[in-house]
Amino acid sequence: MFNRATCLLLGFAMLTSLSSQSRIALAEVYELRTYTTNEGKLDNLNARFRDHTVALFKKHGMESVGYWVPTDDAKSKNTLLYVIKHESRDSAKSSWQAFLADPDWKKVAKESQVDGPILAKAPEAVYMYATDYSPEFSNDKKSDDAVYELRIYRCNEGKLTNLDARFRDHTLRLFERHGIQNVAYWHPADEPDSKDTLIYIIRHDSPAAAQASWKAFGGDEQWKKVAEESQKDGKFLRERPESIYMKATDYSALR
Repeated sequence: MFNRATCLLLGFAMLTSLSSQSRIALAEVYELRTYTTNEGKLDNLNARFRDHTVALFKKHGMESVGYWVPTDDAKSKNTLLYVIKHESRDSAKSSWQAFLADPDWKKVAKESQVDGPILAKAPEAVYMYATDYSPEFSNDKKSDDAVYELRIYRCNEGKLTNLDARFRDHTLRLFERHGIQNVAYWHPADEPDSKDTLIYIIRHDSPAAAQASWKAFGGDEQWKKVAEESQKDGKFLRERPESIYMKATDYSALR
């Protein structure tokens, strides 16, 4: 039988767990979405977002953060990536339900596809929570030459905390030293990716600047020391980072 002390401990543990779950449920959540269009339909998709979708998102409580097209030759013709923000995971569900049921959206969706479906497949979506070191990005350096870079790091088991510490204590500062602008850092909201994945976006003044910055960063003696010392108990990453260079659309809040 449980004694009184055991019952109190179990009750406290349950309350702590519920409190943690409640905080997560109420936390702002970001959504990274990837759309792949049918051939020749990317301009139609961009027009729909520019003229209708962004406003309808706002109408239903979804905040547009940024919209980008990859610079890769093939994907530049058929891919749109974007990030939106919701007040919480519950509000995300409610907002999407309201958006999809909106008569204005239904009308736009139908009229924009009279010549055939825009999307080649269902959109991909990843819900994310901001890390505690994700900065407040200043969007005051708008430039037509600027490129954004979406990077995804997948860690070996138990190493995400170490990677976060390295970014928090060293990498962000070293990025800025070499002209790499920190935009946002997230962890996926759902398992298993929430346990081992870091997703972030950085900004470069131009493609040439990106190349020069990465070369300088990789050759920085302080970075070499940090990278070596932080991984003395094993490498953080289980595979090479995924990198996607992107250009902001003309309707993106981040430019």
